[in-house]
This record gives sequence, structure tokens and C-alpha cells, in this order.
Amino acid sequence: MKRLHVHVGVADLSTSIGFYSTLFGAEPTVTKDDYAKWMLEDPRVNFAISSGNHAAKGIEHLGIQVEDGEELTEVYDRLKAADRPVLEEGATTCCYAKSEKSWIADPDGIVWEAFLTNGDATVYGDSPALAALSTNAADGACCAPAVPAQSASCCG
Repeated sequence: MKRLHVHVGVADLSTSIGFYSTLFGAEPTVTKDDYAKWMLEDPRVNFAISSGNHAAKGIEHLGIQVEDGEELTEVYDRLKAADRPVLEEGATTCCYAKSEKSWIADPDGIVWEAFLTNGDATVYGDSPALAALSTNAADGACCAPAVPAQSASCCG
């Protein structure tokens, strides 16, 4: 069964852990000095936050996390059928996890990852050159597409 993945960059990790723990009614399943993750069942989501050099504030990227290789192949086939450039990262370490993943950007530049996590890691990890997929993506920070500045005329 697949799981939605959301990764948000935050200014203050401790304050944000308190907020999201209250919002979700659960403590994080993973907590590091610069990262926290909740593996929620209701709703079924892998919700992560990070701070410091790993994150621009706001939504960094979205994703689909799968539970086995068959599901990963299914999702990869959908990425290829979406008629957008796909960055096939392959085996990688990111967000304190070892994974197999690929990346794509939607027509508006929102970056998505499809991945299978197959182990824990002791380091945060690296990032591929996501700017090849989207002008919203920032290179050099793991899993951290940049969020464009919001127009001053938007939303009052």
C-alpha cells in the first residue's frame, strides 16, 4: 500500500515538532537535530520536517512512498507515462534513510519523488541535481526544492 510523502522546511525544529505532534496527536517516529518524521496511518502519510542547511521554509517536495519493489515499478511506469523529464536517482541516502528513488516535476514545477525506503542511515544524505527538473528546485541541499517567493499582491 502506497503512502503520501510531504516534506516541509521549518525555521525552528523544536517549535514545529511541538506543533505537528499536537496536530497529529502523535510524536515523531524519527527525531534528529535537524529533522523529524511522522509515519502516520490516519491519514496514511510520511510527513517530514527539516531545518538548517537542508531546507528552505515551506513545502519542499511531495512524494509517493511504496512498500515493495513491485509497487515501485508500478509508480516508476506512471512517472515515465506522465510525459515529463524523470530524474532516476537510483540507490541513495537522504533524510537519514537509504532508498531507491526517482524524481519528476509537475507542469507547474512542483517536485515529486517516488521511492522505496530500504534501511536507516546515520547521515542526512545528498541530493541530485533537481534543478534539471524544475526552476523551483534548489541544488545542493538534500531533498530541498526551493519554494518561489509569493507575490506581494497575492492573498490580501
